[in-house]
Parts: sequence; structure tokens; C-alpha cells
Amino acid sequence: MSTVAVTQRERSAVLTLVGVMLVAFNLRPALTSVAPVLSNIGHSLSLSGTGQGILTTVPVLFLGLSAPVVPWAARRLGIDRTVLVAVALLALTLLVRPYVGTVGLFIGTMIAGSCIGVMGVLLPGIVKRDFPGSASLLTGVYTAVLCIGASAAAGATEPLRTAFGHSWRPALAFWLIPAVIATVAWWLQLGEKHVPQHRVKPARSLFRDSLAWQVTFFMGLQSSLAYTVFGWLPSILQDRGLAPVTAGLALSISIMIQISTAILAPWIASHMRDQRLVAVLSVFITLAGIGGCIYAPISGVWFWIVVLGLGQGGTFSMALTLLAVRARDADTAARLSGMAQGVGYTMAAMGPLIAGLLHDVFNSWQVAGAFLGLLGLGAAAAGLAAGRQRYVADRSGY
Repeated sequence: MSTVAVTQRERSAVLTLVGVMLVAFNLRPALTSVAPVLSNIGHSLSLSGTGQGILTTVPVLFLGLSAPVVPWAARRLGIDRTVLVAVALLALTLLVRPYVGTVGLFIGTMIAGSCIGVMGVLLPGIVKRDFPGSASLLTGVYTAVLCIGASAAAGATEPLRTAFGHSWRPALAFWLIPAVIATVAWWLQLGEKHVPQHRVKPARSLFRDSLAWQVTFFMGLQSSLAYTVFGWLPSILQDRGLAPVTAGLALSISIMIQISTAILAPWIASHMRDQRLVAVLSVFITLAGIGGCIYAPISGVWFWIVVLGLGQGGTFSMALTLLAVRARDADTAARLSGMAQGVGYTMAAMGPLIAGLLHDVFNSWQVAGAFLGLLGLGAAAAGLAAGRQRYVADRSGY
């Protein structure tokens, strides 16, 4: 092979890796930017607590509802071009949604959730396809970048609101900037690919595969915990006495802490016989952090914020890792990702909604905390099953 060919291949690989990381950065800001200014949105648009809960639930629901569209789009456009369309549409949506009224805000949030869902389904397959020898490590790295994006939006949106004359609209619209950058980067890496675009071929459904369902339940239940935290943690902490900026900072720090275990958890699991211990331990650390934020004295909240971040970084990165390591090839990883994120995120959408309803009914977060504990126990059971060293679509998996 000529030196020129090697150089082109290396250049393409670098651009693809950069593109994956920039897209990953955009998988959460559209969601986590809402929570810090949720009370301002509610006041401005006269949304009740239930309405605000629905606003936090809608994008997670559409993360799941968009998944069935992904194979159809990928077959017609190719995986890479589908990602390009999704990230470009996300940028446009983030520009428009704060300025088109209450209905427009909800519709824009649905579209943003759908775009994120499409990209989230396809990224594990792209990593498995282009970097097969480093799938677990790179899954951890792009999970860490995802956490950076989520943390940046959670921590910076309230200060941006203050900087923009105490208006939440430009503070939300600000997050179109990284989406535009990711769009340009992904378009550039497409230009470096000199082979036909990889297309997803129809294959046997995984819905009869017991292992695929175990991975799906782990994805869904840990996501339900995560999105409840994204949507309600600032409100929980404000109700317990923290100032709005401090509560938003707490969510940002918790997400930033996730970066460490997002990288470490898959790396540790890769040196073990299977992923069960790391997955289950991560869930229980998450539950400890949530319990501390709700029930422990508020004076110790920063300790529990750190614990929560450590746990959630591990659970989410392990959920994404399972999508790669439970599949033998890129096509199977893409199908498993579509099932796990489609069904899982649809299931996860109920978490923030039910937590908000429980708070409205009981005027307290105590009962909602017990509900989250039950979700965590279910996630631990699913992780214990999904973490075994097996593969989906094997005869033994049915």
C-alpha cells in the first residue's frame, strides 16, 4: 500500500474521530439547557408544574420514537449522511424553537429530541465500524465528550440568561453554535471518504432476543434516572434552599464529574471477565447520590453531587458499551442500538413525567425519591443480566 493511500486513510480516520466527538458534544445541550431556566420558561409561558414536567419529558420520548426511522433513513442515505442531516436539522431547530411561542417550543423540543435520537442510535455503529479494535475505549471517550456538552449547557445557560438581559430565549438559542460546528466538521469528514457510504441492510429483528431485551431495559431504566436528574435536580435543590444559579451549577458539576467514570468504567470492565460488576456498582452509586440530594442534610449536598456524577457517568457509559460489546459486527451493533435506544428512551421518558406528577400530588420530592429507588433496582437487575459475556443474535440469545 502506498504512503499516499495510508496518509489519506489516516486523515480520514482522524476527521471521522473529530466528527464523532463534535457530534457527541451535541447529544445533550438541547436537553440540559432547559432545566436551569425551567422556572423562567414556566413563568414566561404560564406553564404549570405538570406542563414543565411534560417539557422535560417530550425530548426523551422523541429520543425513543425516532429510533424506528433510523434504519429506513440509513438505508436510503447511508449512515454518515443521515448523521449529517440530523445534526444540521438540530442546529436549525435550536435557532428557532425559543422564538415561536409555547406550541413552537414544544414542537422544537420534539424535533431536537428526534435529531439527537437519530445521532445517538448511529454513533455506536460508526465507532464499531471505523474503530473496531478500540470500540470500548472510544465509547468511553465520546461518552465523556457527551458529558462535557451536557455539563456546559447545564452550567452556562443560567449565566447566559443573565448576560442576555435575563432572557431565557437567547440563552437556549446559544447552543446552536456547537451544532453548527459539528455540522461543518461532519460534512468535511464525509468529503474524505472515498468509498461508497455504508448502508444498513435489513436483518432479522432482535425483538425475540432475550439478551437484546436485557440491554434495552438497562438502557431504559438508567436513562430514566438520568433524565429525571437532568430535568428536575435544579428544582429539587432550589426547593431545598439553593439559589437558582447554585442549583444549575450543581447539575453542571455532577455532569462534569461523569467524565471520569465515563472513561474509567468501560476501561475497567474491559479488563474483567464481563461487565456485570461495573454496571451494577454504577447503578448503586447513582442511587446513593440521588438519595443524598433528596434526603440527606443540604449542608452535605456537594458530596452527594459528586457521588451522583460518579455513578451516572458509569451507568451511561456502560449502557453504551453494552451496545458495542454485545454485538459481533457493526450492523448488529446498529440494530441493537436502535432497539435499546428506541424502546429504552421511550420507557425513560416516563421517569421525569412521573417524578413531576408525584411532586405535584404530594408537594414534596420524598415520594418521587422512592420511585427513583425502584427504577434503580430494576436497572441493577437488568445490568446483572445484560453484563454477561454473550452476544445478541446468537442462537443462545433466543
